[in-house]
Amino acid sequence: MPKTILQNGRKIRVLVVDDSVVIRRLVTQALSEDPELEVVGSAPNGKIALQRIPQLNPDVLTLDVEMPEMDGLQTLRALRPHYPHLVVIMFSTLTQRGASSTIEALSYGASDYVTKAANVGSLDRSLQSLRLELVPKIKQFFHRPGGDRPSSAQGVAPARSAPITLSRASRLARGPRRLIAIGVSTGGPTALAEVFPSFPRELDVPIVIVQHMPPMFTKLLAERLQQISRLKVREAESGMPLEPGVAVIAPGDYHLTLRRDGTRVLCALNQGPPENSCRPAVDVLFRSVADLYGGSVVAVILTGMGQDGLRGVETLKAAGAYVLAQDEPSSVVWGMPGAVARAGLADTVAPLAQIAPEILRRLKGE
Repeated sequence: MPKTILQNGRKIRVLVVDDSVVIRRLVTQALSEDPELEVVGSAPNGKIALQRIPQLNPDVLTLDVEMPEMDGLQTLRALRPHYPHLVVIMFSTLTQRGASSTIEALSYGASDYVTKAANVGSLDRSLQSLRLELVPKIKQFFHRPGGDRPSSAQGVAPARSAPITLSRASRLARGPRRLIAIGVSTGGPTALAEVFPSFPRELDVPIVIVQHMPPMFTKLLAERLQQISRLKVREAESGMPLEPGVAVIAPGDYHLTLRRDGTRVLCALNQGPPENSCRPAVDVLFRSVADLYGGSVVAVILTGMGQDGLRGVETLKAAGAYVLAQDEPSSVVWGMPGAVARAGLADTVAPLAQIAPEILRRLKGE
């Protein structure tokens, strides 16, 4: 999904949809403080929001999950056929019900989400949270001419020197692959839901995943992928062994690393400092993967904001891993895969539809 181009001087137009007057005011205040954003209106439920979209022509909808008369999921289902490119940021409480609804919303085409406290609490803290979380999530979908926009996929020039030459990487990259390691963020649940059904039941290597999500969300994501896949998909637990044909997802708020126990490789969890403002972090997992598996890995970076995974990919690439990055047109946000591609670390940059077939080819040594 390419970023929307904004002409210089045009603000990003936001429609705020939430049944809480307090939340609507807080969101409006936080967004109005940013000179690049403009709140063009608000609505207390989805029914009114749908009536106001053609009048206000917003670029972005912030959409509460739980509302009377017409909730966020109903609204999303109703608007997507008519407004397929409208950016929709879901607002969800950090509860089991909120997490489940958010995962469902992402499958219906929500662009991203933010979590909010069950009660407003300190207004200053709530405003600060919105400034730090919501504002960047809105801006990631837009760019201005002449701004820092990544070039598109194949043949991009490295932004800096890669840690090894391409010829050296090619020599190291030969040999069996014993693990698939995936890093993903914004747009990840939808991307993973497209990739996983293509994996065969008899997949003979494990899969380890970091998806940037809070607690509860990762468990529900694992359950959803399990439902649509022939593989077993689990949220990682400390001491859980890696097994062929089983995918494990790092739990929210915990870094996932791997450790060896005799002939087995086990999951280990910790709450060390966030890296790249993330916990779990892709870099943490990928460094651990490199320590145990060296270059016998297919490393995959999918859609996501920021550049988490770049340093970990450098380490894996130096060991001879095969690196696959999602291309820009099929990414919700080409931040993480774009950083890897620009650094000259990706062996292949491919559309989402080709990610699973490419992984399987590399496992076969093709």
